[in-house]
Amino acid sequence: MDSRIAAILLIYCKDQKGIVARVAGFIHDFGGNILDSDHHTDRETGDFLMRTVFDLEGFQIPREEIAASFAPIAKIFGISFQLHFSGQRPRVGILVSHLDHCLVDLLQRQRRGELEIDIPLIISNHEVCRFWAELFDIPFFYFPVQPGSKQEQEDQVLAELKPRQISLLVMARYMQILSSQFLDQVGCPIINIHHSFLPAFSGAKPYHQAYQRGVKVIGATAHYATAELDEGPIIEQDVIRIGHRDSIQDLIRKGRDLEVMVLARALRLHVEHRVLVYGQKTVIFD
Repeated sequence: MDSRIAAILLIYCKDQKGIVARVAGFIHDFGGNILDSDHHTDRETGDFLMRTVFDLEGFQIPREEIAASFAPIAKIFGISFQLHFSGQRPRVGILVSHLDHCLVDLLQRQRRGELEIDIPLIISNHEVCRFWAELFDIPFFYFPVQPGSKQEQEDQVLAELKPRQISLLVMARYMQILSSQFLDQVGCPIINIHHSFLPAFSGAKPYHQAYQRGVKVIGATAHYATAELDEGPIIEQDVIRIGHRDSIQDLIRKGRDLEVMVLARALRLHVEHRVLVYGQKTVIFD
C-alpha cells in the first residue's frame, strides 16, 4: 500500500460549466498530481458532486493551508467542500445491544487491518457483549435503559463519547431509538444497520413482517441515523433470496449474514470518504 499522504477533496454545488476544469487546474497549478477523480450530476435536481484524490508529494501548499487556498474557488462556484487526508484513522465508537454478530465482525476487520479505524470504546444497554470488548482490550460501558430513564441513559453515553473525540458512531444492532436531542448533541455522523431492505419493512421485527408477506428476497440496509426512524440517507444495501420453506428463524439467520457484510462495506465507504450526502440521497464514489 502506498504510504504517501494524499488529499481527498469532496465538493457539492449546483451544476455549472467549468467546475471540473477549475478543480483540476487548482491542483495542477500548485504541483499536485490527481490520483483518482469521479463526479456525478443529478439531472433532476441540478446537483453536482465530485470526489478528487491528489498526491501531496511536491504540492506547493502546506496541507494545513489547502482548504483556505481553495476557498476562493469554492466561493465563485458556490461549492460546499470537505478536505480529508489519507492516513488519518477515525475514532469510531460502537453501540450494541445483545446481538453480537455485527460487533464481532467489525472488531475482527479492524484487528486484521481491513478497516483503518480506532475503536476507543464500546457502549451497550446489555452486558452480553462485554466478553468481546475484554477479548479485544477495548473499554466497555454498560448503561441499561430503564422505564423513564431514556434521557439519563443517553446523557451517560454522551459523557463517555465526547472526551474521546469520536468522529463516527456505529449502531451495530443497537436496539434503541436515539432521541433527537442525542442526535443534536453527539457531534458526529451515526451509521445504523437495519435488518431489512429499506424502505420496505421499517420499524420493529422486519423479518417477521417479511415472513408474513411471503416475500422472495430479504435485505439489509446501512444508513445514516436521523431523527426520522429508518429514514436516513442510505449508504449500502444487499439482498438474498428466500423461499417458501424458510422459517422466520431461517430469515433471521440469512439476514445476519447480510447485516455483517452491508455494515462493513458502509463503514469502509464512510471511512474512505467515498460518500456524499445531498438531501435524502447519497452518491457513492466506489
